[in-house]
Amino acid sequence: MDSMGDKDSMGVTNNAYELDHTDLRRSNPEFNNKTDYQVDYSHDHDLSVDRRETQENSEINKWIKRGLHLILQIAIVGYFVYATYHYHDINEYDCKYDSSIPLCGIRFCTGYGMLVLLLGFIYLALFYYLIFKPKLGLFLHKNYLHPAAVKWHIFLRKRAVSIACIVLLLALLVIYLVFETKDEPKKLYSLVAPCFFILCGYVFSTKRSAIKWRIVITGITCQFLLGIICIRWEVGRKIFECLGNKVATFLGYATDGARFVFGDYLIAEEVFAFAILPVIFFFSFFISVLYYLGAMQWVVIKLGWILQQILGTTVCESVTAAANIFLGMSESPLLIRPYIQKLTKSEIHSIMVSGFATVSGTVLAAYLSFGASAAHLITSSVMAAPATLAISKLYMPETEVSQTSSDTIELEKSEDASLLDAASSGASNAVPIVLGIIANIVAFVAFVAFLNGLVSWLGMLIGHEEVDFEWIFSKIFMPLAWAMGVPWADCDKIAKVVATKTIINEFVAYERLGALIDNGEIKARSAGIATFAICGFANPSSLGILIGSLSAMAPNRRGMITSVAFRAFIVGSIVCFISASFAGILLQEEEQQVVYDKIFAKLAHRNATY
Repeated sequence: MDSMGDKDSMGVTNNAYELDHTDLRRSNPEFNNKTDYQVDYSHDHDLSVDRRETQENSEINKWIKRGLHLILQIAIVGYFVYATYHYHDINEYDCKYDSSIPLCGIRFCTGYGMLVLLLGFIYLALFYYLIFKPKLGLFLHKNYLHPAAVKWHIFLRKRAVSIACIVLLLALLVIYLVFETKDEPKKLYSLVAPCFFILCGYVFSTKRSAIKWRIVITGITCQFLLGIICIRWEVGRKIFECLGNKVATFLGYATDGARFVFGDYLIAEEVFAFAILPVIFFFSFFISVLYYLGAMQWVVIKLGWILQQILGTTVCESVTAAANIFLGMSESPLLIRPYIQKLTKSEIHSIMVSGFATVSGTVLAAYLSFGASAAHLITSSVMAAPATLAISKLYMPETEVSQTSSDTIELEKSEDASLLDAASSGASNAVPIVLGIIANIVAFVAFVAFLNGLVSWLGMLIGHEEVDFEWIFSKIFMPLAWAMGVPWADCDKIAKVVATKTIINEFVAYERLGALIDNGEIKARSAGIATFAICGFANPSSLGILIGSLSAMAPNRRGMITSVAFRAFIVGSIVCFISASFAGILLQEEEQQVVYDKIFAKLAHRNATY
């Protein structure tokens, strides 16, 4: 009570003081004239004026943006209308509903058809993100799609349901294989390699009791289904052929920059370091721009989410597997750099397998220059995405609890200050990549030449001069080539290509494969199988590069990284061999011959124009 009284009296006293002080100020004119006690309203007036001007400027800027958008839309629509009129005008037939030519003869991979696809995709995306998703999409996801997805996942987790789904899936695959190989039963030989490697995975698994067969079977099935879509299904094959041609055309523009810097002679003679490798500068430049804009992160996180939902793998390994479709083995882990410290041993193993089992877009042009099919290279990387997760979880299953989740992960953003800075740094960052490729090729080719000379000398002493180091490895890899579906007559040559990729690198392997195709020494289907088999970074130099890059991102995990590196190297190679086996089932000799005839005709025309 006393304290309450003290507080009340204090409050009264203070109020009285304030009232007395105010009265004193009012009654004393000299006191009123002192500027220290005058209330200055001019500052508030200036603030209100500034605020009003800011609002007006914001409104003006908003209307300017709307006006620019309107002008842009009018220009795009006007251009499309004129392009449509021009396209109709240059065609010799009338576009009618009952026309025998589908879609009025529009070729969606070139010219007007590509314009239709691009504009359709852009406006469909704008409609989805600006209108459908905020107005209706979020409501549908919250009230219907998400609850249905949760119930579906719970339903699939039931043991009986999982077993039934797996049995049904395997039955459908068997039925498809019967129809696919009824005219060429020898194609079934291609199943030997996948079955052998799956058996080896079970035998040499770090913990067989922890293997999640749902991930393994679903991942390998997705790999085969992607192969059917991209290779066997006519529409899918045309889409990937178109995509491959566009990628090849896009990367081909790097030749103009290389010719300007190095001159026509080095480009015309196709000197590897000057005519082929400069494309890495161009592609790195482009990827860095996409990374700065956030487009690369968006695509990768969406693909990673799809893999995570289908396979049930963790978010970091799923995102990295998706990123390796586009990026290299050193660049893709950068997307999850803050989380590498928290990854489990199995997750690090999966990330390394993803790097070894794919190639990056920066080196595609080099392979294309040797005669590789762009469609096959892209298809191989796409097929490898689910397979790397499946096979890696077979050889090293998860035994720990993941410390990352889709709710907590946030992909790294670009540190570049502007778009121009991103473009410049992207090109500059490619310098060590190019120098590393040159250094490794020189060193490893020289070392293998030394081993060839040494083994050849030893063979000469016993009367077998034909024996060298690569000959020995080719004989070791011959059963593997046969198990992937290569005809026995081509097994020796394909085995030597696979051995070259394993002990040197894929650049030299593709160069030798291109020479075999160009000289007609192997069948086109065998060449296609080999293209898939060597489409990965699993070679000794890449092993050191990946260990170094991951160790730099997580120094305290270096011991764990080095302990799983060699196993990941082997498993990454196995993923490529399984993709090649599935390609062996799906590829057709006649179709492949047409593909390679076109490729080498195009290369011959390009060389003739230089």
